[in-house]
Amino acid sequence: MSKKYKITLVGHFAEGKDFNDGQTVKTRNLHKALAGQYGDAAVKKVDTCGFIKRIIPFVFENAKSFLASSNTIIVPAHNGVKIFVPFFSFLNFFFKRKLSYAVVGGWLPEFLNSHKKVSKMLKKFSGIYVETGSMKTDLEKLGFTNVYLLPNFKYITPLTEDKLVYNLNKPHSLCIFSRIMQQKGVEDAIEAVKEINTETGKTVFTLDIYGPVDDGYKERFEEVKANMPEYVRYKGVIDSEKSVGVIKNYFALIFPTKFYTEGVPGTLIDAMAAGVPVISSLWVNHKDVFVEGVTGWGYEFDNLKQFKALLLKAAENPEEFLCMKKTALCQFKKYNPAELISVVIENLR
Repeated sequence: MSKKYKITLVGHFAEGKDFNDGQTVKTRNLHKALAGQYGDAAVKKVDTCGFIKRIIPFVFENAKSFLASSNTIIVPAHNGVKIFVPFFSFLNFFFKRKLSYAVVGGWLPEFLNSHKKVSKMLKKFSGIYVETGSMKTDLEKLGFTNVYLLPNFKYITPLTEDKLVYNLNKPHSLCIFSRIMQQKGVEDAIEAVKEINTETGKTVFTLDIYGPVDDGYKERFEEVKANMPEYVRYKGVIDSEKSVGVIKNYFALIFPTKFYTEGVPGTLIDAMAAGVPVISSLWVNHKDVFVEGVTGWGYEFDNLKQFKALLLKAAENPEEFLCMKKTALCQFKKYNPAELISVVIENLR
């Protein structure tokens, strides 16, 4: 069968829907980068959004696209790996295409320690693209020889230095810009701000929360919102391409993640592009993207006491905190899509 496409990209595009989670944004950005190299017509999109409800046509669509492409790249999240890796490995056993996997987040090495069959299949893939150097090292320790470094990237325009906003107004404005769920530390952030404002007897901080609410957290988040003080607000979903314009006006972006195996969080890239320092939980892979004293201040993972202490330090020393704005902005240069996608281009047939 003649090849109609250079690449089939299988991921959560969520076409026509308002999704701005990490998996969706990464899938869309990966397509944009590949289409920029080869043209839209050469890159076939297969959307995994809601595939369970259309499983039979979805299987046939994937098989047809796989046969019509020289290369297939899959972008499943945690749960999807157990489905998509065996399925595409089966197709590739018969039809021999160049099959790759672009990983979302930093959880894969730990996952493969307890999923040996999936690990064996992935070792036969042409390429596994991971977000951090520590992930690459961990997979190589598991016997992988097909791992390449592809940090997360976003198509956003950074501020120029002369447009940086030095917001010293009190109360100091904080924001969260991520998927809204308990594991992203949303409730920790609210609790920390509430405790600081209560203990000091004044409104030291306000907190604005942006992002899509995870399906499994919607009921709980309604309870959380009902008990939020007036200085904490949920402000809905902002298009990822407009993130810089929103974040730039804040004193700090906070990232109190409770996911120890984060990869390269897109929200930290947003903050760099906006020249806004971050107060962040130090997850296992944080050194691949977070630079202490350059992009922000970090605290021990899941340590609410340290989190509060850093917030208070920033409030008491705002000039010291905001002096990181230029260095944070400079770090954004590491996430140039045209440069980063070259590792994938080199491996395509």
